[in-house]
Amino acid sequence: MTIDLRSDTVTKPTQAMQKVMWSAEVGDDVFGEDPTVNRLEKLAAEMFGTEAGLFCPSGTMTNQIAIRVQTQPQDEIICDWRSHIYNYEGGGIAANSLCSVKLVDAPRGIMTSELVEDHVRAEDIHHPSTRLVAVENTVNKGGGSCYPLEELQALRSLCDAHKLVYHLDGARLFNALVAKQQSPEIYGPLFDTISICLSKGLGAPVGSVLLGAQDTITRARRVRKVFGGGMRQAGYLAAAGIYALENHMDRLDEDHQRARALGNTLEECSWVHEVLAVDTNIVIAILEDPHTPTQALEDLKKKGILGVPFGKKEIRFVTHLDFSDEDLRKTQKALVELY
Repeated sequence: MTIDLRSDTVTKPTQAMQKVMWSAEVGDDVFGEDPTVNRLEKLAAEMFGTEAGLFCPSGTMTNQIAIRVQTQPQDEIICDWRSHIYNYEGGGIAANSLCSVKLVDAPRGIMTSELVEDHVRAEDIHHPSTRLVAVENTVNKGGGSCYPLEELQALRSLCDAHKLVYHLDGARLFNALVAKQQSPEIYGPLFDTISICLSKGLGAPVGSVLLGAQDTITRARRVRKVFGGGMRQAGYLAAAGIYALENHMDRLDEDHQRARALGNTLEECSWVHEVLAVDTNIVIAILEDPHTPTQALEDLKKKGILGVPFGKKEIRFVTHLDFSDEDLRKTQKALVELY
């Protein structure tokens, strides 16, 4: 049996989730007539304290739609160099919105208002116009690091002062909420748009929701259509999202505990140089020379453990809904016995 720790996207719907999916009431969502999709969008918006929501097939799409509807060509976006929108969305900022990117290098991807302010451009015809600040919480390439609420609030004040749009890529926001013991409703008033993913830690098979003001979401609905994201009887998928929001959020702490245990084991391995602090469900190990991610992961695969390379010397493991205590024990044994 293979233990898959490549990502928290590998989870399968639980039996209870499958049951609500098959019993979902559906309609044509492009016409706005799928009652289950409408219920999911309303639930997510109310949960985060925003006016409206838009169900989309992926977090890449919700991020790209948010950027498209809140920028103009030749605008510039500020984000950390580790950001998903910069590294893992196929150059979508350039392709979809014709914008440039100004990269910040913040410790573990947690940008401060001081760092961001240093990257805000004065208005000049020679420069792109700074238009949008994007944060990611948690930070994937930062090892699942979480933003302090005070820093998010300071960034909001900075955006207000410079009349900038403020977007949150919340692909793993629920992990941050649980780790920081925060309520979702505090996030809505902070951001112009929020992308939340249902198919990572929450365990739904597909989907993300873009949250924001009603006029922003109305424009986003048009862009979703342009991007090919309009789905028809999408209520079967939305039902899984509703179930995930109502039942799978609190259990994320179990993933965090297992991730910390995994990190502790890796710190004891002679072939590991360092393990980034484990804040949520992501574990990043930096390997000792002469070990390489490719070889280490190939050897772990022979023992039935899957991870991903995450840099020249780093490997990543992500705990999730389908990773049990028994899986943890087997993984720890394989790690200790690897070399």
